This record gives sequence, structure tokens and C-alpha cells, in this order.
Amino acid sequence: MTELHKLTLTEAARLLQSREISAVEMVGASLARLEATEPLIQACLTVAGEEALAEARALDQAGPDPARPLWGLPLTVKDVFLTKGLRTTAASRYLENYIPAYDARVVERLRRAGAVIIAKTNLDEFAMGNSTEFSAFGLTRNPWNPIKVPGGSSGGAAASVAAYQSPGGFGTDTGGSIRQPACLCGCAGIKPTYGRVSRYGIVAFASSLDQAGPLARRVRDCACLLAAVAGPDERDATSSLHPVENYGAAAARPLAGLKLGLPRELWSANLDPEVRSVLKAALHTLEGAGTKLVEFSFPSLKYTVAAYYVLASSEASTNLARYDGVRYGRRAGGSGGLAELYVSSRQSFLGPEVRRRIILGTFALSSGYYEAYFQKAARVRRLIRDDYARALAGCDFLLAPVSPLPAWDLGRFIDDPVTNYGLDLMTLSVNLAGLPALAFPAGLGPTGGLPVGLQLIARPFEEMALFSAGLALEEAFPPLL
Repeated sequence: MTELHKLTLTEAARLLQSREISAVEMVGASLARLEATEPLIQACLTVAGEEALAEARALDQAGPDPARPLWGLPLTVKDVFLTKGLRTTAASRYLENYIPAYDARVVERLRRAGAVIIAKTNLDEFAMGNSTEFSAFGLTRNPWNPIKVPGGSSGGAAASVAAYQSPGGFGTDTGGSIRQPACLCGCAGIKPTYGRVSRYGIVAFASSLDQAGPLARRVRDCACLLAAVAGPDERDATSSLHPVENYGAAAARPLAGLKLGLPRELWSANLDPEVRSVLKAALHTLEGAGTKLVEFSFPSLKYTVAAYYVLASSEASTNLARYDGVRYGRRAGGSGGLAELYVSSRQSFLGPEVRRRIILGTFALSSGYYEAYFQKAARVRRLIRDDYARALAGCDFLLAPVSPLPAWDLGRFIDDPVTNYGLDLMTLSVNLAGLPALAFPAGLGPTGGLPVGLQLIARPFEEMALFSAGLALEEAFPPLL
């Protein structure tokens, strides 16, 4: 039998349900792998080893349950999901000692499906970043090459999957934070339609953009994980009532006859030669399989980065106003007045990237600038959404790169925010439009040997069709893990 920690989520689920392996064995194997790899990778902020094994023993005592599709599976969740009795920090000193009194809705549904949460994974502080270098508790390294970034902000979740610490994990995607680290770490990840998954109990970054989703080594694994958590929630006013399909039962559709739109502005961007080489070969493979590739022009995409960072930072400045040293999180000492308390608490416990975005957002919302920045960005968002609707009316899906670079060296862009923000061009517009997108590996760079990925973009709530096409693409581009 394959080493337990290398089983895919679907393989492990089958063996657990048939009692060929026990929950304690599966959870124990993941914890042992985590212990062996964590000193180098640093993917996790909190490991729930004893609690996880206790849960696994209780599951074994009760026995497998077909009605609980994730029974006995060890999973991780990004450290923005509240976990009752287990520290939740959002990778910020502000929440360093925060122990939630309740579970996020996603965590509730995972537990109900039989999953065992083994760890909380690292991220850029408050999910603001694309490299997991902006964590207050130390950076995460890419398992493919430890001098490289794993992507972000869900870099810990992706690195954990790629290091075989767990067969799957959950992250959040505000501007590419599931798809980009999945791409850089060689695994699959889906950003669902906005409203498909409840945001209840998730530490907020930008409320109109945040969406939770899974990362795993296979497309079908992502489908099974999404099926377990998707659906309406009366505690989240933005969650959709749209019916949830049995994503795990998706069947691969033929590539022949599939019509894929290529956004010209993304494919003609300044791609690294390693990325361009892999993606050029991928398009050749698709054409050879009978897929029809059609270029589309997206005039509004050139405004994506500017519009996103105005809107996301504005929402962040509002959401993070609660962290004032009075109501939430830690409080800095001092004998001054209230204004000094606010300033000293924020300066002491918020990192430089978070403070930068709060300042940017506060400026965009301030009197005299609201119309020029926030309202203009909101109008651009509508243009982007309309462009996507027109393009998707003429094809089955859109296909685009995920990152213009393979995983880059740690520290390369950490002091260059303008260049760093520009690296998000490929992913931001999907969040602005609220669409679902599935990221999957397309191959390894011919020289550097690092993963390169693609994303498949669909109409709202077409996750089932997205998984069907993704399964076919996975056959064309074999998994890297």
C-alpha cells in the first residue's frame, strides 16, 4: 500500500470507509509527516495533535459512516477560520492569544462530515499578501524549493498539501489567495462563486471579495471538499440559496469540442520564460485533443490591479477598524489618551503591509477622494463583470495563467509593493466579478523545475461543470504530487 500520508483524499476516504485503515492510523500518519517536515516548511501556526488523535479515536469507536463523506480524514484550515477552543491568529500579533468560543461555519460542516482538523496553517497577516512572507510568526517555505515562496495568502495551506502533511486543506481567496499558492506549489485549488460558501466565522479582509475554498492534490479531492461545506447559511447574509450539486460525483467531459476563451490581455502579459514555455506546450496539447481555443479582448482588465487595491484596501480599513486596543485583540500599554491607545496598539501589533493597506483604504474613502477613487473603482468593477459575462456567453469556459512567475526567491519583492501587487494581475479580476475558478498544475518549468499552473473560469455557480472540465484537463496534464 502507498504510504498513508501520500494517499489522495479520495483514496484515503475509500480506505477509511472500508475499514482497511483506521482514523487513528490516517491522522497519525499525517501528524508524523507534519512533525518531520514542519521544521523546514513552517506551514502551520498551531498543531492540534492531541485533540486530533482524540477525535480520531472517537471516530474509530463509533465506526465509519457513509453519511459522513470526510470520515477520519485529517485536514488543515487557514488560520482565519475560527476554531472553538483552538487559537486563531490571522497570523497577526493583534490576535496572538485569541481563543474563539465557536467554530466558523466551514469548520462546523467539516466536522459534521467527519473530518479531523489537525492544524491551522500560516498566511500573510490578515490574508494581505501573495507570498506568506507577511506573517507575524515567520514565513512559510515552498516544499519544491525551500528558498522559494509558496505563494499567498493561503501559502501555508498549499505548502502543507504539497509537503504531504495532509490530503487537503481550506484557504480563502480574496484576490487569488487559493489559486496562486496552489499554482506555485503544484496542487489544485478552487475559488468558488462568491456566496457559494459561508463566510461566517472567517476573519474578514474584504467582505465583498473574500471566499473560502479547498486545496488538494487532485481536482476530485477539491470537489469532495467543496461539496461538504457549500450551501446557504442563515448566519451569512451574503451566502447564496443556489442549490448545491454533488460535486464529488462529477464526471470528466471530453476535451474534444470544448470551447475555451483566452483573455488576450492575460496571455499577452509579461510572462516569465519558464511560465510561457509550459503554457505554450499546454495550449498545443489542448489543440491536439480537439479543444477549440478562441481569443477574447478584455478592455477593462488593464484597470484590474488599481481597482482591486482601492476596493479591497477600503474594505480592509473598515473591517480592521475594530482592532483598536479597546474591543478586540491586544492592547498596548501607555498612560496617554484614547488616540494614543489606538495609535500605539496598531503600531505595536499590526505589520507594515497591513498598515499600508489600511492607510490606502482610509485615504480612498476620505472626504474629497471617495468619488475619485472608491466610486470610480466600483464602476470599473462593473465593467470587468460585464466583460466576463460577454466572453463567457461565447465559450464554455475561460482559460488563463495564474501567475506570471513560477515561485520566486524569498525576499525578492518584499520591499517593492508596486511590483508585488502587479503580480496579482492574473487572478484579481475573477474576485471582482465574483466568478468560480479552478487552478490546476500544467507542468514543470523546463529549467527551474518549478510548478506552473492554469486556471479555468466559469459562469456563476457552474462549479459542477468546472469540475467536469477540470477532471478532463487533469488527464491531459498529469498531477505533479
